[in-house]
Amino acid sequence: MEGTNVVRTRYAPSPTGHLHIGGARTALFCYLLAKKTDGKFIVRIEDTDQERNVAGAEEEQLANLQWLGIAWDESVDVGGPYGPYRSMERLDTYETYLQRLADEGKTYPCYCTKEELDEAREAQLKRGEMPRYSGRCRHLSAAERQQFEAEGRKPVTRFRVPAGQTIVVDDLVRGRVTFESDGIGDFVIARADGRPMYNFAVTVDDALMKITHVIRGEEHLSNTPLQILLYEALGFPVPHFAHLSLILNRERQKMSKRDESIVQFVDQYRQLGYLPQAIVNFLALLGWSPPGEHSEEEVFSREQLAELFSLDRLSKAPAVFDPDKLNWLNNHYIKAADLDDVVALCTPHLEAAGLIAAERTAKEDEWVRRLVTLYQEQLKYGAEIVELAELFFQQQLNYGEEAKEVLIEEHVLDVLQELQRQLNSLDSFTPKAFKQAMKATQKATGQKGKKLFMPVRAALTGSVHGPDLGESLALIGREKVLARLQWLIDNYAQTVAK
Repeated sequence: MEGTNVVRTRYAPSPTGHLHIGGARTALFCYLLAKKTDGKFIVRIEDTDQERNVAGAEEEQLANLQWLGIAWDESVDVGGPYGPYRSMERLDTYETYLQRLADEGKTYPCYCTKEELDEAREAQLKRGEMPRYSGRCRHLSAAERQQFEAEGRKPVTRFRVPAGQTIVVDDLVRGRVTFESDGIGDFVIARADGRPMYNFAVTVDDALMKITHVIRGEEHLSNTPLQILLYEALGFPVPHFAHLSLILNRERQKMSKRDESIVQFVDQYRQLGYLPQAIVNFLALLGWSPPGEHSEEEVFSREQLAELFSLDRLSKAPAVFDPDKLNWLNNHYIKAADLDDVVALCTPHLEAAGLIAAERTAKEDEWVRRLVTLYQEQLKYGAEIVELAELFFQQQLNYGEEAKEVLIEEHVLDVLQELQRQLNSLDSFTPKAFKQAMKATQKATGQKGKKLFMPVRAALTGSVHGPDLGESLALIGREKVLARLQWLIDNYAQTVAK
């Protein structure tokens, strides 16, 4: 067991879906604080909501945290001194503390049906009141309880919220926040089958696992006074709380899971060919700012983040998720990455698009490496290679308006016909040989610079922009290049006509 002053943080997802970017940010900040302070980071699985649990979600979330490099010290896979680390394996523990509260008169059974609760809620709303439990079952007699039992009603367990109490949250991000207990209402801490509700389970688990700092999203702030009441009722020390700012989309609106303007799940970024170090770097800057001399910097390694991170640099203002900034960061890391890693990012997407075979020869693999090399400097994520490299797989090019603007100039057809002659005379079809053919075309036509290179690029790639032309054409291959050139010469008037 570690000393009493060791910082212990936790990330406690429910296995009800994919790892959301908001959850990943929470896990990252918990991890960084633990690393910064030589503390411990725990991942605990809160799976008591069995109806909403999704098969495989736990494994996927853990796998994506590992992919991000967010390593934990204790969890379901590695164990630890305060396990089990899965809520449904801790039911006996919850029962012990539920019984203690019942014995002390701090809870009571509630027999209200859903219909009765809904009706009471609607009545409160009509009166302009904040909905809360009325306390209907708080003072039931033994006979009344027996009657409800005879009707087959199964009670939930409600916590008796003390009256007239001000609950203070000294939040490490938001400052001092107060709540009045009279506005809360007695809340449910255990279901009719005995399974604990979130607020009870998380309080017991955080206390018994010696969690010192609870870092989580702003949406949990309203849960905090309920949990503080439970800490006090059970005689547990209250941890430090830090509630992270909301993450907004570019329109500065709260993101919903139906918001299609942003990719929201870590696994989607992984599948699209983003690098984990870029995702971590980006998430760290969503609501946290680096200190002092680093305040203007935007690129940080995981190790640098752990060194610089502190809770006092967290902002209470909402963070804006900017996909362009993420793409800029990912491009930065792709440019610095080993070529083999970039090829590994791109290859599955070329295969999925049917552009390259899944089983390839060594020569074909080398062709793919050369293709990726052409685009490594501009690639924002692996899947983008399919769109960027489209020209290498087209049988017939689609000439857009920008290309036609170049091709319509009166000297272009002469240039293309002369280039055709020069390319047909080449012994090899390499970037060096293409350069020689272009020099010969320049000498024969008198055209040079943009007047020469722009129409050739437009004619053979369909675009006026792109990577090195000689290397590109060598990858396209002699047969396809000559076929494209012949087609455009034969159909020149119809193709460039306005």
